[in-house]
Amino acid sequence: MSMQQGLPVQANSAQDVRGIIAKRDLVVDLIRTACVVLVVFVHITMVGVSAGADGLAVTSPLQELPRYVAATWIGQVMPLFFVVGGFASAVGWRSTRARGGDARDFVATRLVRLFRPAIPLFAVLAVGLGVATALGTPPELLAEVAFGIGSPLWFLAAYGITQCCVPAMMRLHERAPWRTLGVLLLLAAAVDALRFATGVAEVGLLNLGPVWLFAQQLGFLWADGWFARRSKVLLVVVAAVGYALLVPMTSIGLWAPDLLQDLNPPMLPLAVLAISQACLVQVVHAPLTRLMRTRAALGTVFMLGRDGMTIYLWHLPLFIALNGVALLVGVPFPTPGSGTWWATRSIALVVLLAVALGVARGLRRFDRPLPRLLPGTDRPAWPVLAVAALCTVGPAFVVMQLHLSFGVALLGAVLVPVGVRLLTRTVPARGVARI
Repeated sequence: MSMQQGLPVQANSAQDVRGIIAKRDLVVDLIRTACVVLVVFVHITMVGVSAGADGLAVTSPLQELPRYVAATWIGQVMPLFFVVGGFASAVGWRSTRARGGDARDFVATRLVRLFRPAIPLFAVLAVGLGVATALGTPPELLAEVAFGIGSPLWFLAAYGITQCCVPAMMRLHERAPWRTLGVLLLLAAAVDALRFATGVAEVGLLNLGPVWLFAQQLGFLWADGWFARRSKVLLVVVAAVGYALLVPMTSIGLWAPDLLQDLNPPMLPLAVLAISQACLVQVVHAPLTRLMRTRAALGTVFMLGRDGMTIYLWHLPLFIALNGVALLVGVPFPTPGSGTWWATRSIALVVLLAVALGVARGLRRFDRPLPRLLPGTDRPAWPVLAVAALCTVGPAFVVMQLHLSFGVALLGAVLVPVGVRLLTRTVPARGVARI
């Protein structure tokens, strides 16, 4: 998940910090950070490791719970994350335009912010998987571990695609917001219909556009203040209607009632869920705003939100590594799914977040934003940016389709730095002679 609008860490004085905070909707930062923490928590409850006489066993205690499917209707927060991302993107796009930037400047800035933190991850994964393969690790075990480690990388591809589309989608939003939303919803339904009719799951990849762009457009409405101008009663009714629609949609055998299964490729129920989530956020916006005025909440969001992208990218590799270290030093593992195991999940979450923050501090140089253009300079032409976008988004897309492997990790370790390097280049602005 990208922390592109995270609270800035540099300010000249306490007055500067207060001025920055006053201009922000801190609820956006809170929701984004909460989504990252929830994703981390869900993942560590999906992995139960036990060591016995027969060796290691890995189970998924969360998915074994009787109420698991119902819980996914609450725990599936990715539509909300794209809504929040749409809010941040609308603000960022308007800021770019206000200072004289264009679509190339916006796309380059966002892709660098999203993919630069992924450079060390792909490098470490390539080395780790390469060494494990050379040491003769059983292919089945290695494939299972790599699948788990690489599963969050789909987000880089999906979010990268939506970020590239922001300038065009903002123009459509400003001209015809409701028509744009309607067309995206119809396209999402059409893609799902084609997928069901053909039986080809890969057809669903086309919905990486309509579903996530639909959620992003809702974020544009949020940035315009549309939700804030609606009554709470109306918002609650719309949210309830959205959830009510999900009941028959997920009961006819086409879409899974487990909303996590509808994630990759994304399907129409996630667009409906995005509507309900966006409405409910506005319903609780006032109390969340008051919460963000407390030092505890502001400090927590500041600490975790600043490194949210790195935490998201590294949490599964670090969790697997921490389990391996614990096994080596003889830490007793409670039976996965037991009361003791569930009681230790909060401890596991705190430890994992602490280690992830430590890694983020060590990799801070990879989380630097792209500097603003100096007078007389410009971003590279669209063909160069297109190549850069393919280099950055491509490996994550391949992971989403083929799952992580040594070859795919190596591909990312080579192409992502190339793409970021292309994005960070500047050229003389039109009409400015190179000296």
